[in-house]
Amino acid sequence: MVGPGTGIAPFRAFLQHRAKHGHTGRNWLFFGDQHAATDFLYGDEFAAAQKAGTLHKLSTAFSRDQAEKIYVQHRMEQDGAELWRWLEKGAYFYVCGDAKRMAKDVHQALLTIAAKHGGKTPEQAEEYISVTLSKTEKRYLKDVY
Repeated sequence: MVGPGTGIAPFRAFLQHRAKHGHTGRNWLFFGDQHAATDFLYGDEFAAAQKAGTLHKLSTAFSRDQAEKIYVQHRMEQDGAELWRWLEKGAYFYVCGDAKRMAKDVHQALLTIAAKHGGKTPEQAEEYISVTLSKTEKRYLKDVY
């Protein structure tokens, strides 16, 4: 799940639903915003969800907390080998938030991961991410605005 800023809202509801119904499958949340101290929306809830086992993994990116800007797509690429293994094992990939930049950058990160960790050519990576994962298997879903 990738939900920077207020794009986190549907994922928060997803985790609440999982907790209510006792769902235990693995999930991974990439969350980003500008500053951890002021913009980590629902950070306490996510920590509690991790402790309870409702949220398996949390990767954060706070773009203005250091000199070099770090975004969710950078965290995806840093954990690209593991993310690729999740996708290969049938993981669903959800993105919610900004369509103009973030969603495009996340898509590009997926292409990079497919090429680097999946051994795909750029054309094969595009086919896998944009067609197989997105349209055929319907495991890459976007709610972007």
